[in-house]
Amino acid sequence: MRPSFSTLGLPGAGLSEAIGIATAYGCDGLELRLHPETGVHVGLPGVGARRTAPSADRSRVRAMVAAAGLEISALAGYTGICAPGEDGPVIEALTAELVLAADLGAPGVRVFPRGEDPAVGARRLRAVAPEARRLGVRVLVETHDAMPTGAAVARLLDETGEPEAVGALWDLLHPWRHGESPADTLAALGDRLAYVQVKDAGSDLTPVPMGEGAVPLDEAGTLLRERGYDGWVSLEWERTWYPHVAPLEEVISGAVAWTHRFS
Repeated sequence: MRPSFSTLGLPGAGLSEAIGIATAYGCDGLELRLHPETGVHVGLPGVGARRTAPSADRSRVRAMVAAAGLEISALAGYTGICAPGEDGPVIEALTAELVLAADLGAPGVRVFPRGEDPAVGARRLRAVAPEARRLGVRVLVETHDAMPTGAAVARLLDETGEPEAVGALWDLLHPWRHGESPADTLAALGDRLAYVQVKDAGSDLTPVPMGEGAVPLDEAGTLLRERGYDGWVSLEWERTWYPHVAPLEEVISGAVAWTHRFS
């Protein structure tokens, strides 16, 4: 497994600072949060265009990461694939994120469910699947909000029927706190598992360093090792939402150690 972390844990920081932390603490990659305050977002020049070469600004981001010997593990987007409303805006937003990911060399884009109807999400995912395949980028549906379990995300992926273009992102916290064991989550996701976000927390969901909370991290890690999972494991340290918690630099080594322990 390959260690990474989300820039959600570095509120107010720029890409250079994130790169410096990643290299200092032995990460192989960076999960870039898509938001104007991070400097990485679909508003960078060339958004939505079908180009044969990345725009200058996007090339700069890609070059900075590569020069440090890192990879972009994923883009953390916020599109709600099952959100109520018209399909058009959702498809347009996700397509723009897929193009951005291709320009930056990221293999996937995280999306949220934001709705309970798998038919809605499946219709939209099928609509973007040809472009995702063309670009070589995968949509990563996170176990989150209205579909917090592996079973719920699996139903969406089953109805979508586009395994090359759409995979599952297992956030270790959410299925567990909704009563699904790590074994059941992994069994439900099966070979659709494409990405893992790791974190620890107590009963109030406040982030805590790895091993200090209640998330069954050892069980999950053992299952991933037994399954032979060798993809990205990204620490999602939610300091943007919990500004009082410790800086990322104080907890990232625990996540890297966990990743290597179960690799």
